Amino acid sequence: MCVAFYSELIIILMRNNMSSETEGNTQPLVTMSPEEKLSDDKKECEETSVLEDVEVTELNWDQTGKPESISKRQMKKLMRHKQWEEQRDLRKQKRKEKKIKRKLERLPQGEEGADCSAKKRIRKEVVHSRARLVIDCSFDSLMVLKDVKKLHKQIQRCYAENRRALHPVQFFLTSHGGQLKQNMDENDKGWVNWKDIHVKSEHYNDVLRKDELVYLTSDSPNVLNELDETKAYIIGGLVDHNHYKGITYQRAMELGIEHAQLPLGNFVKMNSRKVLAVNHVFEIILAYLEKRDWKESFFTILPQRKGAVPVGQEEGTPEVTKPEKEVTDGGQDSDSDSETGETIEQNTAVQDEHIHKDKKDLGARDHSNEPTEGGNST
Repeated sequence: MCVAFYSELIIILMRNNMSSETEGNTQPLVTMSPEEKLSDDKKECEETSVLEDVEVTELNWDQTGKPESISKRQMKKLMRHKQWEEQRDLRKQKRKEKKIKRKLERLPQGEEGADCSAKKRIRKEVVHSRARLVIDCSFDSLMVLKDVKKLHKQIQRCYAENRRALHPVQFFLTSHGGQLKQNMDENDKGWVNWKDIHVKSEHYNDVLRKDELVYLTSDSPNVLNELDETKAYIIGGLVDHNHYKGITYQRAMELGIEHAQLPLGNFVKMNSRKVLAVNHVFEIILAYLEKRDWKESFFTILPQRKGAVPVGQEEGTPEVTKPEKEVTDGGQDSDSDSETGETIEQNTAVQDEHIHKDKKDLGARDHSNEPTEGGNST
C-alpha cells in the first residue's frame, strides 16, 4: 500500500515538473538578480528542511488535489524512501540468514565439540567440599597501597579458581575493610555480586568456632599431612616481602588456635626461598582435594620461576641462584610474595660476613693502586 502510494506520488510530481518545464520554455528568458537567487535558494533550503521533518502525507496539496511541485532534491529523497520500502522484506531475510549462520558457527564441531561436552560433564560432576578456607585480612595496616592491590589480585584469583574447581571449598574473607575494601570498591565494583563467598568485616575468631580453626603458617612445627575437611584453614592475607617474619605464627599462638604448615619440604626442593603467594596456597589445597596427592598438587600449582624439583632429584642438577630482587619483589601479578607462604629463614649473619669481606677486598685494591711514598711504585 505504502509503496504504491509513493510510486503514484512520484509519477504525479514528475509530470508536474515536466509540464512546468514545457511552459517555462515558451516564456522569454528572465534573468534574476543575485538577491533574488539568494532568496530563491534560501526558500528551497527551507522547503527541504521542512520535508525532512514531516511525513510525505503532510505535503501541501493544491486545489485540484494534486501535490505541488517540489525540488529535485526532494524528489531524490522520495525515490530513496521508495527503494527502502521495497527492500524491507529483503533486509529482513538477510538478517534471518545472518542469525542462522552465527548460530551454526557456535555449534561444536569435531574435537572442539567433544571438548565442550566434556567440560559440561565435568561441571555437572562438581561436588562441594566441606572444607573452609579463610583469608585473614586483618593485616591491612601493615601494608602500603601497592601491596594491598597485589593482595586484591590474589583474592580475585582465589575466587576464580574456587568457582571452576571440581571440589570448591567454602570461601571466607574476614576482617574485610580499610584499604583493601576501598581498593575493591574503586577498581572492582562487581565484587559485591560474587557468589559462593562469605565476606565478613568481623574477625575470623568471631565468625567460626575456635576449635575448628587451623592457621597455615610456615613457622609452625606441625606438618599438615592430611587435610581434615571439618576444619577451617586460615591463610594470612599479607603481602609484606618477608618484612614481618613469624607474625602469623605469633597470631595463632596469641589466640590459642591450632597451626600447621604445608608439607612442602617433604616433596619439593626449590632454588629460591620457599615463599608462596596467598593464591598459591589456596590453589594447592584445591588441587589436593581433587588429586589427594600433595606432591602432584605442588608441582601442578608452583610457578616455574621457583625452580622446583622433587626431593631426591636435586643431586647433579646445577643450582641456579636468582637475584634477591627477583625473589622478594612481588611484581604486579598474583605471584607476589606473602607472609602466608612457606619460607626458609635467611642466614643474615652469613650475608653480613660476605658484605664485609667484599668491602675489605675493595679497599685493598684501591690502596694497592696508590703510589708509594718517595716516588713511583715499582
